[in-house]
Amino acid sequence: KMAAAQAVEEMRSRVVLGEFGVRNVHTTDFPGNYSGYDDAWDQDRFEKNFRVDVVHMDENTLEFDMVGIDAAIANAFRRILLAEVPTMAVEKVLVYNNTSIVQDEILAHRLGLIPIHADPRLFEYRNQGDEEGTEIDTLQFRLQVRCTRNPHAAKDSSDPNELYVNHKVYTRHMTWVPLGNQADLFPEGTIRPVHDDILIAQLRPGQEIDLLMHCVKGIGKDHAKFSPVATASYRLLPDITLLEPVEGEAAEELSRCFSPGVIEVHEVQGKKVARVANPRLDTFSREVFRNEKLKKVVRLARVRDHYIFSVESTGVLPPDVLVSEAIKVLMGKCRRFLDELDAVQMD
Repeated sequence: KMAAAQAVEEMRSRVVLGEFGVRNVHTTDFPGNYSGYDDAWDQDRFEKNFRVDVVHMDENTLEFDMVGIDAAIANAFRRILLAEVPTMAVEKVLVYNNTSIVQDEILAHRLGLIPIHADPRLFEYRNQGDEEGTEIDTLQFRLQVRCTRNPHAAKDSSDPNELYVNHKVYTRHMTWVPLGNQADLFPEGTIRPVHDDILIAQLRPGQEIDLLMHCVKGIGKDHAKFSPVATASYRLLPDITLLEPVEGEAAEELSRCFSPGVIEVHEVQGKKVARVANPRLDTFSREVFRNEKLKKVVRLARVRDHYIFSVESTGVLPPDVLVSEAIKVLMGKCRRFLDELDAVQMD
């Protein structure tokens, strides 16, 4: 009976990695599926079990644990981060002159993918059919670069950096042109490309690029250039169990089967003994299953409701702001759904 209870518990809370497949992939803890378990939705129980732990955060990356939710909700967060948190990006390029070897439409596409350092929350979406932008929905940048020969270059030089002036067009050459009262609202240097060293095009003497860019607010669902993240992903927390003691040479061998830091080997009464130190570091290469002796002493699993999120911002907004914006978007979706239900009931 004890073994049966353990098997049920494993089925409910672990995704088990076997040698030839993955077991218990689907969520099964819905009401009435297991006798003796009350799986009805309970807000108090959810609030008690749910938690978010920030593991690491710097300027552009955030790693946090979200515990106590279903895969559907975790995936909703991931997808909202990728495609539904708005940013500003170049939408229209007015080309006055482009004699570089980069075609106009390729150049426009490259400019669209440059992340713009501007808080999208301070702007409105541009209305459909609006040709001219206003200060509340548009940012304007000018790019005007002309390549010339360097008169002071050495006669025998063949280095383009020495021979030419302005032969590389970088994002630092983009200048912000304030519209309306934008100069008063945004201090100098706040509206700019995120990185000033992105190469846009290369020129040779006599070639020039002269264009005007209009940036608007949009979401990644419409075009990838509006996506605020470089990556947003999650994985389940690894759970590694040793089913029996592993000693001696086998302990060393076991530690080599996993990522560094996952299995530690300790000296206990003159014998080497393996123990699981930090399963979180494991990438689950399943190398251990190639070892005939060791594959029987280890159980590899993942904790079903413990998600390790990695969010890497493009630099437009800090990653913690992106996550809170994603939560607001999800709340808005839930609210809209509830309103729809109310409207149907009234009908």
